[in-house]
Amino acid sequence: MMDDVGYKKLTVWRKADELAYQVYVATKNFPKEETYGITSQLRRAALSVPTNIVEGYGRQNKNELRQFVNIALGSLAEVRYMLDFCSRLGYLEPEQQRTLEGLAQEVGRLLWKFYKSLTNRSI
Repeated sequence: MMDDVGYKKLTVWRKADELAYQVYVATKNFPKEETYGITSQLRRAALSVPTNIVEGYGRQNKNELRQFVNIALGSLAEVRYMLDFCSRLGYLEPEQQRTLEGLAQEVGRLLWKFYKSLTNRSI
């Protein structure tokens, strides 16, 4: 049986958590009129990545974990699109956008590797 914090040992979760945190930091300066629009949507999508890993891990079933990791991959795709869109709107400084995109790419590589490993992995 898995313990409650076993997911914290996963590099993919730690990087996804960092991405979510950095998205929250970056969106603090978004225009107030975007509070219930892009800011909220980007934050929810970014937070969905690590929380889906946590929820899947908590199911204690590799097939369910794989499904939640698949959902996390979809959320990450949404984050990457929204980061680009926000950059085009001028809401992110170029350096912020590069940093967040680099972190998102790293999370994507790790998440995909984790997803593929679940085919032959027991938890």
